[in-house]
Order: sequence, then C-alpha cells, then structure tokens
Amino acid sequence: MNSTESWKYFFLADGWVVGRVWSTDGPWSTIAWRRGPRIERTHLSITQQDEVLWLYRVESSIVTIEVKPEPTTTGDGNFNQPIGQVLLTRLISADQVIERLSLAQAHFQTQKAGQF
Repeated sequence: MNSTESWKYFFLADGWVVGRVWSTDGPWSTIAWRRGPRIERTHLSITQQDEVLWLYRVESSIVTIEVKPEPTTTGDGNFNQPIGQVLLTRLISADQVIERLSLAQAHFQTQKAGQF
C-alpha cells in the first residue's frame, strides 16, 4: 500500500482471529483482487478490563471483518467455542486510534528475533 492510500483500524483481543472479509464490492474475492486482503497486526496494544487488545490496520477498501475466538480443546479432545463469530462494521480512523491510545493503558511490543 503506498503512502497516498489510507488505512482503517480495529482492536482485537488475544485469542481471536480474523475470519471472512468484505470489501466495498461484497465478500473478498482473492481471484478478483488477485491477492488477499491487507490486514496487519501492529505492535501496539491496550489493556481494558485485564484483557489485551491488539491494534490491527486494514486497507481502506475493507468495510466489514468477521472475527472469532480461536477454537480451544477441552481435556477430552472436543473443541470448546462459546461464541460463534462477531462482525466488525465500524472500523476506526487513525485519529480515533490516537484518542483511544491516549485514554487507555497502552503498550508497545518491540519485535525480537524469533517472535511475530
């Protein structure tokens, strides 16, 4: 993405992953776009109610993102997933990110060898 294109942002809790993605044209089509959607986890996070929320950025053509908890296994080998999925339709701007970071307990994780 070049410097003239804008980004949108959202916060996502540890243990949650991105599922399906929708662009302005409907569900994301890797064939039509000839690539996957640009979704990047940054090194910034905030802590709210003892939960770490990571800041993600996405390209401006993305309008909706499905997020869901990573499936976990119980002691008997069965999957436990209490919540199905959540649709994020209100992605935020860079100004809104700055506002939230200034009001919350923010953390910056430096990239170390072998991590990320």
